[in-house]
Amino acid sequence: MRVKITDVFLRDGLQDENVIVPTADKVAVGKALVNAGLTRLEVASFVNPTKVPQMADAAAVLAAMPTASGVTYTSLALNGRGIARAVAAGATDIQVVTSASQAHSSANAGQGIEEALADLAAEIAQYPQIHFFAGISTAFTCPFEGEIDPAHLLRVVRAFKDMGITDLGLADTLGTSPTEQVIGSLDHVIQAEPDLTYSLHLHNAHGQALKTVSTAIDRLGITRFDSALGGFGGCPYAPGAHGNIATEELVRHLHASGHDTGIDEIRLDEAVALARDVVAHSPAISAALPASR
Repeated sequence: MRVKITDVFLRDGLQDENVIVPTADKVAVGKALVNAGLTRLEVASFVNPTKVPQMADAAAVLAAMPTASGVTYTSLALNGRGIARAVAAGATDIQVVTSASQAHSSANAGQGIEEALADLAAEIAQYPQIHFFAGISTAFTCPFEGEIDPAHLLRVVRAFKDMGITDLGLADTLGTSPTEQVIGSLDHVIQAEPDLTYSLHLHNAHGQALKTVSTAIDRLGITRFDSALGGFGGCPYAPGAHGNIATEELVRHLHASGHDTGIDEIRLDEAVALARDVVAHSPAISAALPASR
């Protein structure tokens, strides 16, 4: 079976690191990923740079990514302002995100779920030429509210469907949700809305993420997953969040299970080494930012 992987190192992988990776280094990692066979990369988020300074160069990164046939570069936005900035920067594929948890929505986006959804819907309607897809954070477990009711998750999914969005990614933002909880919630949503396209964005606290991947493929037919080089990543506004499932571990696991990804493991290892090197040699946020006045 062909399994599609989106590497999110350049966005999710870097947003929780206490360094500012130079734009040129981000682009170099992007090129290494493309050379390894990745065809979908999440490269930036258009969020408030004072809150997430690691993403302050989002427009520059997006503009500098190499043009390659069959390769898609995606960006993330939490609100209407972010969407407008992303479109102005030339983004063609934009992930709009809200939380399944009111408390996390308030911490992450500065507004409740209903307000966030209304803001997104109003802006999305202005750009029919853009491919929008949705991400739902804390889809299974919230650091503030605990386990998310699948029925509530379904309501958020349907809110995106009402905007015309048919491609949805569900995120285990903390990385602590047991496999059976993730599969059960996802199955509840799929049974209710079988015509939508689903993917999983898994963080990995207890080493259970690979089991969740295999179970999602075997039992639910899910074939699209997010991961990050080196297992980097985390949410600054989700206390206790762990790193993403590592792209190199996911690829090896899938290949060993007989699945095809189109990714070269040797070149991928080279990309991992580069990613670790640029993070290790980038200036700390306090040193990289200008002094406040």
